[in-house]
Amino acid sequence: MLSELISAFRGGSVDFGSIMVQLIALLLIIFLVLPFHEWAHAFTALKLGDTSVKYRGRLSLNPLAHIDVLGSIFLLCFGFGWAKPVPVDSRNFKNEKVGMAITAVMGPVANLVAGLVGQIIFYALLIINPTFFLSSQVGLYISMFLNYYVTVNIYLAVFNLIPIPPLDGSKILFVFLPDRAVNFFYQYERYIMIILFALLWMGFLSTPLVYLSDFVYDGINFVARLPFLWAL
Repeated sequence: MLSELISAFRGGSVDFGSIMVQLIALLLIIFLVLPFHEWAHAFTALKLGDTSVKYRGRLSLNPLAHIDVLGSIFLLCFGFGWAKPVPVDSRNFKNEKVGMAITAVMGPVANLVAGLVGQIIFYALLIINPTFFLSSQVGLYISMFLNYYVTVNIYLAVFNLIPIPPLDGSKILFVFLPDRAVNFFYQYERYIMIILFALLWMGFLSTPLVYLSDFVYDGINFVARLPFLWAL
């Protein structure tokens, strides 16, 4: 992601301001949204009965409690990344599989909420001063920032919902699988993750991820427009 922007800048197709805007959006996601994503996991686990998360320092929005250096670098360079996973003891749930699924899905939901807020801000600013927002250079940069921020949040939500370990979507899949199959996935989780990264690197998942992200973006955009229909 970052390397592509720099190459485009060197080729003259993207200006320095555009690169800085997208970099700032990614840093905001790393330091605010990824911690929010992990906090959502921890908070949900606590509400479902896993009090152990209280003693692991993850019921906090402090970025230092959640940031994973390698995951942050991946987000900056390739457009997908991660924070430190929240350790959850599923034995504390009334139903282990269902509790894990609900806890897992709340991370992507946090990304969608963050994206929705960004899109609402976009429409609010558009209504307050449409001329400045769409015609001035600063306004265009703000518009670009919000668009990129929303798009990356949606992409991260969709990416995390892929039903492949160790992504959040796998916990939802496990609800419908027998314990033997779940144990198999956990046993080979490291190798499955390597295969997943290889598929992403080679672009085999690009088309379905973009298609699904566009579909979700349309939904987010529809909801964000609702409070402003009177003025749009």
